[in-house]
Amino acid sequence: MNRPPLDSRARRRMALTAGACVAAFLAMVGLAFAAPPLYRAFCQITGYGGTTRTATAAPDRILERRIEVRFDANVAPGLPLEFAPAQLSEHLRIGETGLAFYRVRNLSGAPVTAIATFNVVPHSTGRYFQKLQCFCFREQTIAPGAEIDMPVVYFVDPALVDDPNTTDVQSITLSYTFFRSIEDAPTPPS
Repeated sequence: MNRPPLDSRARRRMALTAGACVAAFLAMVGLAFAAPPLYRAFCQITGYGGTTRTATAAPDRILERRIEVRFDANVAPGLPLEFAPAQLSEHLRIGETGLAFYRVRNLSGAPVTAIATFNVVPHSTGRYFQKLQCFCFREQTIAPGAEIDMPVVYFVDPALVDDPNTTDVQSITLSYTFFRSIEDAPTPPS
């Protein structure tokens, strides 16, 4: 069956449609690659999902109101580490700088390189829980059989008391999970 030749207007519409499809495809691929860093930035800015913030200086004011900070530690399955907070909780005034230690021990006969992810609960407090120093900022290599105490220097921003979503918060749980570093992952047998 023979079709009549397309006029220039129909060709232009087909070319425009094809161009729009290619542009949409490229935009989706670009967004797929940009999604993780954009999501990470969004969480750090808003505190979404209990993501804490990194601070460069402690706040200028310390309130009389006290808050309990609880500490939690977890290890990803298959990672030969023992990981626990050195203390279960700490009570401090809002705005006051706190210092907590987590203890990690390598249970294997080989060095282990791992990194800790973190969050706080309740999630609404993530934007107010700020860390000045943390072992979670970079990968940690733990020698075979070694045991290390790792510090976290933090504070709860006084702005917490002005947020209607956090007025009833009496305690915050800071939780870390150690995962094996990508560079340290065992290679599958060939």
